[in-house]
Formats: sequence, structure tokens, C-alpha cells
Amino acid sequence: MKGDPAAVVRAMRGDPAAVIGAIVVLLTAVCALGAPLLTHVDPNAQDLSVTFLPPGSPHHLLGTDNLGRDVLARIIWGSRISAIVGLCVVGIGATIGITLGLVAGYAGGWIDSVIARIADVQLAFPLVLLAVAIVGVVGPGVVTVIATIGITSWVQYVRVIRAEALSLRERDFVLAARAEGATQTRIVFRHLLPNVTSSAIVLGTFEIARAIVLESSLSFLGLGVPPTIPSWGGMLADGRQFLDTAWWIGLFPGLAIVTAVLGVNLLGDGLRDTLDVRR
Repeated sequence: MKGDPAAVVRAMRGDPAAVIGAIVVLLTAVCALGAPLLTHVDPNAQDLSVTFLPPGSPHHLLGTDNLGRDVLARIIWGSRISAIVGLCVVGIGATIGITLGLVAGYAGGWIDSVIARIADVQLAFPLVLLAVAIVGVVGPGVVTVIATIGITSWVQYVRVIRAEALSLRERDFVLAARAEGATQTRIVFRHLLPNVTSSAIVLGTFEIARAIVLESSLSFLGLGVPPTIPSWGGMLADGRQFLDTAWWIGLFPGLAIVTAVLGVNLLGDGLRDTLDVRR
């Protein structure tokens, strides 16, 4: 099943939670990719004559904010930032973490000790505070947020992949590759990497959810993407001061964050159960 995507999909059909998660992730992806087609309203267009319109108003299904901007359009465009940040962060963190985890687990010795100690040092710092400190020094921006979260998320991959590599390096197929004269690089990337791919995929789904939450947190604090770019965290920050008079400004972006993160986590749980070799 590990090498057959069709078999994985068939197995996940029997898990209602995984199906719901997949639908939520698919809808989020559709919003992110098709934002210009789903709404023709400029998410940054201000119209002070239609401020604080409640949900269900004509031409504004989810209402407007304090500047007359359409809430639905901003949520749809905000999904693009969450998707970009989540995927890019996973790409950076997985590349660094999987590589270091395989090297540490297979090489062992002082190399393993150095990588493990570096990982321990980073784990000693709370991720949110570390990200806030880095963004506060470098400055906010989409690239800064992606790089900051990406370079602080590799530790999770190292811990999981290293543990698997430690077990795999003594397997018969690895010993046979050594006996045939295969180089260490070939053993690591040709024989070990395919066997840790399923774990990396499952971990990557959970890391996407965490990246979305962290990006929203940074944007909520004013340290994320610029205010000119719609983001769920920024919308949540804009709406917190109007919760008693215009609750929809903060409620719907918050629901978008919760729904997207929950969907990714449900999908990750389904993938974990499906790809578990013990099952």
C-alpha cells in the first residue's frame, strides 16, 4: 500500500473523518488556486458608504468590515496566503529535516550527536517566541514568515526520520547494499529515503496545519504578511475590536482558520492510520 496511491485512497474511503478532512483540504486548495475566478471583488477595495454591513446583505454574503471591504472576498484571498505558507514551510522544513535525520540515523557517532544536540537546543526555545523574535528583528513579510517558520520546523522531521533510520540501517537490504559496494550516499537516498517517505508525508500534513496557525498568529500580532495582503490572522486582528458591534468581521476568519486546520489534521490522522505498516 505504501507505493500504491490508489490503494491508499481506497483505504481512506472507509474513514469518514479522513474523507471530511480531504474535502476541507480540497475546498481550501480550490479557494487558494481559484480566488480570482471565485470572486471578482477586490479584497482591498474600500467603500466607506457600506461599512459594517451584516451577513446576508446584498452583494456582500458575509458582510463588510470597518472599511467597507467584502469579508467573503478577503477570506477567499486569505486562503491563498495560508496555502502558500503551509506548503513552502513544509518544503523547507522537510528538505532540511529529512536530510539531517537520514544522515544522523545512518552515520551515527559524533555526527548523530551533533545533529541531536542542535535539535535539542532549538527545542528548548518555544517555537512561537522564536518565530516572533526572528520576524521582529528581520521585519514582517511573506518571504520572512515562510523562511522563519520553515527553518524552525525541521526539528520535528529530524526526530522522526532519525529514529526510523536507526532501525533501517541494520536491515538486510541495507547490509546487502553495503556488501555490493554501494556508496553511503546511494544507501541513504536510494534505500533509506523511500522507506521513510510515508512517515514524512504524514508528518508534513500536521506541519501544514501548524504553519497555518503560526502564520495566523504572527499576522494577528502584526508581524506576519503586510496589511495590504489579505490574511486570516490579519482579519482576525482587525475584527477583535468590533466583536460586540460587528462580530462577523472576526468570527468568519476565525472559523476559516479552525476549519482549515481541523481538515488538515483529520486528513493527517487518516493518512497515518492508512500508511501504518502494522495495520
